[in-house]
Formats: sequence, C-alpha cells, structure tokens
Amino acid sequence: MYLNKKIVVVMPAYNAGLTLRKTYDEVMQQGIVDLVVIVDDASQDETISVAAKLDHAKVFIHDENLGYGANQKTCYEVALAEGADIVVMVHPDYQYTPRLIPAMVSLIGNGLYPCVLGSRILGGHALRGGMPFWKYAANRFLTFVENILLGTKLSEFHTGYRAFSRELLQSTAIRKNSDDFVFDNQMLAQIIWCGSTIAEVSCPTRYFPEASSINFRRSVRYGIGCLWTGVCFRLAKYGLMSISWLPRSDQGRLTEER
Repeated sequence: MYLNKKIVVVMPAYNAGLTLRKTYDEVMQQGIVDLVVIVDDASQDETISVAAKLDHAKVFIHDENLGYGANQKTCYEVALAEGADIVVMVHPDYQYTPRLIPAMVSLIGNGLYPCVLGSRILGGHALRGGMPFWKYAANRFLTFVENILLGTKLSEFHTGYRAFSRELLQSTAIRKNSDDFVFDNQMLAQIIWCGSTIAEVSCPTRYFPEASSINFRRSVRYGIGCLWTGVCFRLAKYGLMSISWLPRSDQGRLTEER
C-alpha cells in the first residue's frame, strides 16, 4: 500500500523464464507492492512454471499468442478487477529497474499526475545501458515526429515502463487499441487526447541477451504504426478523420510535464 492505495504491478510476459524471478524479487523488495499480475502470452519456455512459484502473484495464461497489446489489455483488466488504485507495468525481462516503482507511485499517489513514464532518454541512460544505436536513432526520430503531431514535449514515447491511476485506466478505451506493439502509442495518444498530464522520470536500462526485443522487421512495422497513430491523432484534431480508438470530442488541454 501507498497512502492507503493498493499497488498492483502487471507483467506482460512472453518467454521470460530466465528473468522473471529476478524482476519479481526486486519488485517486492520495494515494500509497497500488494500484488503482481503476470499474464503469459503462450510462452514456449519455463515462464509459467516460474510464475506459479511466486508469492503475492496471480498468473493468467493465454492459450495462444495474442500479441503484446492484447497481453496488456488482460493485465490492466485483471489489475482493476483486483481493486488496484495504482497500476505499474514492469516488463519481466529485467530491462527496466523496479527500483523506480516507489518514485513513480508517489507521483500518482500524491495526486500530482495520473500517468508516469520511465524514460530511458532522460539522463542519457539508453546508449550507456546498451541500446543499439539504430534503435536509439529510431526512438529519437519517432519521438520527435510524434511530439509535433501530438503537440507534446515528451522525451520518449516508446518506454515499456509505465504507471497509471485507476481512474485514468478506467477512462481509457484500451479494448479499442491494437493487439500488437503499437498499443503503447495508441494508449498515450488517448491519454493526451483527453488532456491528462504525463510525467517522466529518468530510468536506467539494461540490454543483454535475455532481455526481450523485437526484430528489425517488426520494428519497422512498429515505427510505421507509431507515425500513423500520430497522423490519425492530428487529423482527428482537425476534424478530418474519425478514429475508433479516440473519443469523439476533445475533452481537455494537451499538457505533458517532466
């Protein structure tokens, strides 16, 4: 608990058997997490057997691989059903340090922001942490274009380390988003569209063989999807396009802070 708020960490898992336990242990070491929700997306390794041995964890299994976005949809729905007041997504591949959970939770728990992102770009951690240069360059380019299209000043749109208030998740139509990796971008676009504020904290990151990563072909597909998300957002703002995953009317200002 944090300020009498229930903290639930969600882990969208796929072939995370080698790193899940280490990530979970560091999550629980923070002393404020009430429950860990692990959703396995038809892994082909020991992820399920490792997850089954963890205390204070609930494990849900997709019988077939539905995709990263579909995994998150299950994660958030389960977390809300379990009474979460604050939900933190931590990838179980140990790429993002769980030690930032108290800082991210405090920003939401104290009513300062409804959404907090762990940015690999702030503080210059990405390249030092081993991010391949081509991924870094693509990240910077996509973020630059998306900031223009969405009218924001975020340092990174592509982090998988995120925290949300219960109220924000309940107001976000996540079921309408993609089941693939572009889900992340669509979710941020929805949050920005509705005028909610987004905070960022500097996040050290690690790249190593066991850390999950999409291949070049899927990265290109993801990049195109991100750009299309931004274009759709801008056209919708001008009233030139109706987007199924965006509300029908603008409900607030576009403000993001770091």
